[in-house]
Amino acid sequence: MSFRKRNVGISTGANGAASPTTPASQPAAVPANDTLSGVRPSPDDGRPTTSTGSRSLDNLLAGHAGLPLGKILLIEENGTTDFAGALLRYYAAEGVVQEHKVHVVGPGEQWGRTLPGLIGSADSLDEKVSRRKEEKMKIAWRYERLGEFGTGVAGSRAPVAATNNTTPAPPGAKQEAFCHAFDLTKRLTHPSLATVDYIPLTPQRGSPLSSIMQKLQLNITSSPPNTVHRIVIPSLLNPAVYPPETGQPEYLLRFIHSLRALLSNNSYNITAMITIPLSLYPRSTGLIRWVEILCDGVVELCPFPHSSDAIATSGAATAHEEPPQGMLKTHKLPVLHERGGGSDQNIGEDWAFTLSRRRFEIKPFSLPPAEGDNEAQQAPSDRPVNVMVRKYSGPYEPRPLRRAPRIRFLSPSPRQDESANHAVEAAIQTVISRSK
Repeated sequence: MSFRKRNVGISTGANGAASPTTPASQPAAVPANDTLSGVRPSPDDGRPTTSTGSRSLDNLLAGHAGLPLGKILLIEENGTTDFAGALLRYYAAEGVVQEHKVHVVGPGEQWGRTLPGLIGSADSLDEKVSRRKEEKMKIAWRYERLGEFGTGVAGSRAPVAATNNTTPAPPGAKQEAFCHAFDLTKRLTHPSLATVDYIPLTPQRGSPLSSIMQKLQLNITSSPPNTVHRIVIPSLLNPAVYPPETGQPEYLLRFIHSLRALLSNNSYNITAMITIPLSLYPRSTGLIRWVEILCDGVVELCPFPHSSDAIATSGAATAHEEPPQGMLKTHKLPVLHERGGGSDQNIGEDWAFTLSRRRFEIKPFSLPPAEGDNEAQQAPSDRPVNVMVRKYSGPYEPRPLRRAPRIRFLSPSPRQDESANHAVEAAIQTVISRSK
């Protein structure tokens, strides 16, 4: 009976000695995605993701907290506004700050001069906003000495230093920000802005998109292997930029197929964002539905009509927030794996977007509480007020008001009356007989 010592690797040599350090048994070293600037693993499945430049948009992308590498995000917009262009500028500006290779298809250098200016990290901006809210909050004087929960011993007003046993970071090491905050009123100034690749449309026979695909493949294959690429395609099929034959299915779908094949190559770290106007090409057409199928994520922007009624001014959670300017619909999100799974809890939710002078923000949409009858509240006190219940004009009717139950006094039955009369007569007769 043979015995073998435990915890010893199986040997491939002739003498039976374990050789775990042989170069043939070790796998080849694979470069990690952590070394790439602006790329971090997804909290769901660990695949590498990059930021879109908007923290609120990153939180909508199927729990990845960013756009996974190798995915295409399609942004559709109704009407004649350009809210989707603000998201594209965020996406391109984030790539410039992270020193990614940005490829802009269609517009020239004048589009790159309109990129928003850098404020700082998105985390630091959120901390400043929360700090301002805490400073504005007023509490009773007796609770002022208690401090916040978990900050230290009760009774001390001074902030308590954090007692962490973790090793401090070296002075030279600096944690890179994953997402940055930008200001739309400022203009971006960065050394990497000069490296943006602008791909114009060239008139030619056949498909006008074939030359664009050739230039993209040439620029991406000639770049270093650890480069992260961002492809920006604003206003696809816009007749002011693209010729009319671009909308033919054999040209457009071939271009999207080629772009998807380029992004699926794992040796290239590529993401793409495309915007398309639905006022010219609605979703009911088969061409746009095929484009949605070929893209990994589809988001639709539905701006509110420009009016001063209550529809456009409702939806703010507080009085200090700006009212939303439109609704955001998520039709499709990047899945966690190829079998179709994904945390799609955001699909079907009501989301609204707000474009202010400084930033673009996506937040949940909520209607304000219904107001009461103003006529009854504003009526003078010297005359009576006629309170009436109005019928709803909507599809649902209100329930009728319940009245208080009436108390009815039931009269006795005829049989009970006869028995009572007999008893009274018998009592009278007994009294008369005793008196005699």
